[in-house]
Amino acid sequence: MKIEFKSIGWIMTPYKEKAPFRPDPDADGEFRIVVDKEYQEALRGLETFSHIIVLFYFDRSVKSNILVHPPHLNGGETGLFSSRSPNRLNKIGFEVVSIKEIRENIIFTSPMDILNNTPLLDIKPYVPDLDCHPDATKGHTS
Repeated sequence: MKIEFKSIGWIMTPYKEKAPFRPDPDADGEFRIVVDKEYQEALRGLETFSHIIVLFYFDRSVKSNILVHPPHLNGGETGLFSSRSPNRLNKIGFEVVSIKEIRENIIFTSPMDILNNTPLLDIKPYVPDLDCHPDATKGHTS
């Protein structure tokens, strides 16, 4: 089966070559999501939410192996699906960010650990009743 995605905009961050492992809440620079003008009307009502889920394409990552060495395991191996490695089989990433302001087709957000000019695939509202699971486990932490 062939599956195709179309970029609906791009993500702007100060990170040109390397992004931090986790978003730094005090990071310098502007963090913006620029939605293509043709989809600007689709942003209507988004200003009523405090947070959004951003789906994007890891356009500069490499296809992953099945086993990876995430930084939090200090050299240990884990399966790709139990990691947050940017090197995915399908190169799809997601981030939850807060909305600071929306101006026309631009969403100003809290810091993201995403490279500048990353293709945007979709935006979904973050709904705490649906998206927050306080009883969830963290998996490996050492």
